Amino acid sequence: MCRAYTDSGPHLGENPPVSIPQSFIQELLARVDVVDVVGRYVQLKKSGANFMGLCPFHGEKSPSFSVSPSKQFFHCFGCGKNGNAIGFLMDHAGMGFVEAVQDLAQQVGLQVPQDDVSPQERERAAAQRQKQATLNEVLEKAGEAWRQHLRDSPRAIQYFKGRGVSGQVARHYGLGYAPEGWRGLASVFPEYDSPLLEESGLVIVNAEDGKRYDRFRDRVMFPIRNVKGECIGFGGRVLGDDKPKYLNSPETPVFHKGRELYGLFEARTAIREQGYVLVTEGYMDVVALAQLGFPNAVATLGTACTSEHVHKLFRFTDQVVFGFDGDAAGRRAARKALDGALPYASDTRSVKFLFLPPEHDPDSFIRAYGPEAFARHVGDAVPLSRFLLEAAREGCDLGQAEGRAHMLANAQPLWAALPDGALKRQLLGELGELGQLPTQELSALWAQGSAQHGAAPRAAQPASGFGDAPPWGPEPPDAWQASAGQAARPWRKSGDWKDWKGKGGRWRREDQRPPQPPLPRTPLAGRSDHAARLLLSHMAFLEDLSHEDHDTLSAQPAPHGPLFIWLEGQLHEHGPQPWAVLREALAGHDCQALAERVMTGSHAQTEGDEAELRAELRGLLNRMLIDAIKQQQNTLIAAAAQDPAALERYRQLQERRRALEQGTS
Repeated sequence: MCRAYTDSGPHLGENPPVSIPQSFIQELLARVDVVDVVGRYVQLKKSGANFMGLCPFHGEKSPSFSVSPSKQFFHCFGCGKNGNAIGFLMDHAGMGFVEAVQDLAQQVGLQVPQDDVSPQERERAAAQRQKQATLNEVLEKAGEAWRQHLRDSPRAIQYFKGRGVSGQVARHYGLGYAPEGWRGLASVFPEYDSPLLEESGLVIVNAEDGKRYDRFRDRVMFPIRNVKGECIGFGGRVLGDDKPKYLNSPETPVFHKGRELYGLFEARTAIREQGYVLVTEGYMDVVALAQLGFPNAVATLGTACTSEHVHKLFRFTDQVVFGFDGDAAGRRAARKALDGALPYASDTRSVKFLFLPPEHDPDSFIRAYGPEAFARHVGDAVPLSRFLLEAAREGCDLGQAEGRAHMLANAQPLWAALPDGALKRQLLGELGELGQLPTQELSALWAQGSAQHGAAPRAAQPASGFGDAPPWGPEPPDAWQASAGQAARPWRKSGDWKDWKGKGGRWRREDQRPPQPPLPRTPLAGRSDHAARLLLSHMAFLEDLSHEDHDTLSAQPAPHGPLFIWLEGQLHEHGPQPWAVLREALAGHDCQALAERVMTGSHAQTEGDEAELRAELRGLLNRMLIDAIKQQQNTLIAAAAQDPAALERYRQLQERRRALEQGTS
């Protein structure tokens, strides 16, 4: 059977979905050489039948990373990482599955088949990829020319030397110099009128007279690369007093400031070795830090740090340190970074905020106090939890009730953005203490506010709750029966509803039942199936779950519980993967039949708004948690007579249950 690999395309949905047959994957892996692929990123030396090098996935001084040309497989004897050429690009370069396949196919001249898309879509996607490749080539050619100009510019060389940048670091980051003159690139590109120069952001066209000129002039140049090492744009810094001091490439088909980070390609190995990434505010901060012993730094590109930036960083490390100046502008930048980091601040990740004295940037601080002092400063950076509390209480007088209420109002959206887990619950307690409000009351207050804010308006319904039935009244509604064209049916007084919707009894038809509470959206027996379907098709959702959620899924009866345990293991080992890759990995596994059953048929469609699907999964998990709490409560009731603590535990569980029920109502 020929199965198809599917994925949503490269990161951030840049290309339409594609389906890749397994036969093509096998042919591709037979055509590429894993030694060549790995050798693009790791220095390898022949050792017997294999090649050895320093593992790019963990810091080591003695080579334990082996690449086998006969098996077309890599394996690290130190950390255990292993896989084929596709897996290496996914794990090391941060590529998506399809992006890795397309990268390898391009190297060996193969066309990736896309059987599930129309010829028009296939043609459009191919044209887009060709345009991106062409723009990358144009940008790389400009970068090479500017690197040549740097060798011939004493002013530019002196600038970098004055900042302490060595030739080795300049080569590592591909630094260059764009000379003076309006049309310097005309000597690099004979077809200076080519639309590609404008589309790549290298040339500006005057809207009034159509004249063209170079965007970057008399500036030292910093090439910006994506995670594959392709040049996608530039940053330029003036050597004199011209404005603006820094100038970036504009948004282009290959360059999006809100998605890319300067220096990430160059720093990816150092990030893994150092165990954390340092996010700074400028190109020279990154280069200077690398020169001074901190090559694990990256920088945003003239924009605030976004959630997409943070998500990308967490593909390389679990520890992110944001470094900002200690002035007001630095605080504002840190506040925006906090917003971007909150959704990804799980219990297993660390986010910190480093504030330098206002008179220093990282470069000047290290030169004044030394790298050891800077390292201590990084270690003492403000944890996300503390910075969240500081941001919430800013400008609030906690000595007065109004100030405490204001602080809690500031804190609520920040706290709500955190993924559920131990950190979020601890912060609720700390916020309650600051606001002088018991944790349970604060939780109930915020849950009530969220329910009121998020309640969707409902279509008007008859007061009876029976759809087309009449309003309940004190007398039998004979007129309604006639108007509805229904045969006469007996009515009777329902005294057992005396307090339902008003005073006195209510009349109802003999053949009608009292209004029943709405059934849950997902039948009880199908919750595990539905949760499995959502997680197999959107594996990244696992990253947002709390320990309690994982425990609840793992405790489900077989075969669902073992499937959730296996899926979590795959996430830790390989990161989020598409269903097609998971399906191949499940071959021969005890859970294979269950996974293929829930992912087969029309009911397996899980497309739609991602936020809605996450909310759907959250509702399923809440109902599973409620069921688990009910079972615990039943056990505690039996033990309450002999154990007084059981009653208190029962009450705690009841409060937790009520909060969950509010979230699913």
